[in-house]
Amino acid sequence: MSAVSDMTPDAAPASASRARPRPLLWSVRRELWENQAIWIAPLCVAAVIIFGLTVAVFAPHRTSLSTVHRTSVIVAQSVAKNPSAGSTPAVAAPPNGAPTVATETVSKTPLTPAQRRALTIMPFNIVAVAMIVTMFLVSIFYCLGAMFNERRDRSILFWKSLPVPDLTAVLAKLIVPMAILPLVTVVVTVGTQLTMLLIGLATHGRDPDVAVSIPLGEMTLVLLYGLATLTLWWAPVYAWLLLVSGWAKRAPFLWAVLPPIAVAVAEKLAFNTTYVGAVIQSRLTGSFTEAFAPFDKAGVRAGALPTISLAQIDAGKFLSAPGLWVGLIVAAALLALTVWLRREREPI
Repeated sequence: MSAVSDMTPDAAPASASRARPRPLLWSVRRELWENQAIWIAPLCVAAVIIFGLTVAVFAPHRTSLSTVHRTSVIVAQSVAKNPSAGSTPAVAAPPNGAPTVATETVSKTPLTPAQRRALTIMPFNIVAVAMIVTMFLVSIFYCLGAMFNERRDRSILFWKSLPVPDLTAVLAKLIVPMAILPLVTVVVTVGTQLTMLLIGLATHGRDPDVAVSIPLGEMTLVLLYGLATLTLWWAPVYAWLLLVSGWAKRAPFLWAVLPPIAVAVAEKLAFNTTYVGAVIQSRLTGSFTEAFAPFDKAGVRAGALPTISLAQIDAGKFLSAPGLWVGLIVAAALLALTVWLRREREPI
């Protein structure tokens, strides 16, 4: 008797349920296979940061936090004319008249523990900011090419022949900037910060000036919360880029950027107001003020990045912000138009 005839009636539905296709999952996998810059770009940025840190740490001119080593070039003739100028002793001019290089150590007031902690944590904050900027740039170019590229190479004819609804295909493209890229950013950022911490412990572990505990766990939680709020706040931006990608026949970047700028300029010239520009700026950079409590600017060193702690997280303020929900409603409307375009738009 064959294996087919031996199969019981109850076994067939179980096998069929296990083999049931999952179009959304496979659509997301397809996006990852076709767009390897999603993980290559953050890794390249991390490699550059680690390389620069390694060069800075092992460079011969490395300085500590409480002492500044300054090298001054002294022309022998000027020193001979003004031997009492400055704190550097007079140096006799050599026979050939070449300048003499002298090294002096200028001791400054020791830094306070808070200042040492801010200076030590600052490179880790810079890494997080660099990764967030990288994520946003990768998201922009991904969204602009998500539907435009498959329309240009006519591969959309093949993908539309598969039993995958247009809504599923568009949602899979939206999941990449809204979920996949933030997760990749968190993993690469934490890995880079751990590498920096290991390099610091290996080179400065016994230096009391930099023996400051790095709150890596707290920084990771703040990064997770910050990326979650950013992706929700940028949802209408991603939806707009996907809509332009499904509509434009050429140069989607220009079609995505020039119309908002033109409307803002026209408003300024016609009414001398900047409401459109303020809305655009708020959508791009306003999530920070909505998601976090304001920090004490008086306690921040000049030229240093502010250190955000868990105590400054204000989820209630963010969830109650009208801009969040208005943006999500606009994003839903733009996604509906994108689904319709994918169904009706012809290949380029």
